[in-house]
Amino acid sequence: MNARDAGRRPFMERLWRTPIPPPLVPLWGALAAASFAYESALAARARFWKTRSARSAIPILSVGNLTVGGNGKTPFALYLGNLLRARGWRIAILSRGFGGRLSRRGRAAMVADGGRIFASAAEAGDEPVMMAHRFAGPIAIARRRIDGVRLLAAHGALDAIILDDGFQHLGLARELDLVLIDESRGFGNGWVLPAGPMREPAGALVRADAIVYVQRPGEAPARRVPAPASHGIPAFHARLCPRALIQSGGGWREAPLNLAGRRVVAVSGLADPDGFRRTLEAEGAIVAANLAFPDHHEYSDADWSAIANAARDARADAVIVTTKDLVKIERFAAAPTPLYALELGVALEPGDEARLLALAEARMRGKCAAHQD
Repeated sequence: MNARDAGRRPFMERLWRTPIPPPLVPLWGALAAASFAYESALAARARFWKTRSARSAIPILSVGNLTVGGNGKTPFALYLGNLLRARGWRIAILSRGFGGRLSRRGRAAMVADGGRIFASAAEAGDEPVMMAHRFAGPIAIARRRIDGVRLLAAHGALDAIILDDGFQHLGLARELDLVLIDESRGFGNGWVLPAGPMREPAGALVRADAIVYVQRPGEAPARRVPAPASHGIPAFHARLCPRALIQSGGGWREAPLNLAGRRVVAVSGLADPDGFRRTLEAEGAIVAANLAFPDHHEYSDADWSAIANAARDARADAVIVTTKDLVKIERFAAAPTPLYALELGVALEPGDEARLLALAEARMRGKCAAHQD
């Protein structure tokens, strides 16, 4: 089985977040040298795109982060999209389609619209297909995001496009850059890859229009993460909250979020499987077995057999997966043990939702006014 015990964090992640043991100092020196080279390449890349970014007539709202791993970007993109749609705006979501065959081939493609899903997780990637179950507007994927913008523009009239995981995609200009920061993990040791978890140095926050501090479920009380470049940038505070259990079969159906005292097998293909286990335990579940696969894992028949066997051996009441894993697991035959996905929602602190809406709508209206002029 291609799974690991989620109680043991991947080696590199432990290295990024704990003091370096003396035996690993030589390795750290090599990683630090590679980080200096990578940071230099990032700076050159930023200078290159500063005056070359493609511009869209449709306002672009980006949701991104500065570190590797899950910071709640996709749930937040869904939240923002549905929030704006509820206000009457015509919104689309554009994703890279990581892990999907179409993105690897460099093709832009429509994933869904109006509740109709046009592509599988294997074709479009797990996150876009997962979003398609929870977002009624158009969803597209494209490795070159400007290709996705053109496809969406041709598909129908839009007031804005939300760019999921877009902060590092400098080839497309945007009207609003939201950067999410995980309050519990922060910036780790502050180093860029491979010596640390940073996709870019913290100084890249000067490009951000707002910061969203995210508290994940099951985590200890959050501490504010120092963001030295963020002075004067608006800040919002959000929590990821378990919202419902999802059952599949003829469409996704919500079931009550009732996990207290239930024996479950946790299954996840995430960058941070520990967080998924802690979330279930915070809801009162007894995690009898925890199967953690690589991020964006494509499940095989052997994986499914291992999951079913683990549920039988643990005498579990249910198998609980993430929503992005459900789109890849639901194709397997039904098992004696019920299968659910835990859906996370986003909740902003009082007053922050109104402030976020005002900021997004002001940027959208400003773009439209400039385009009309």
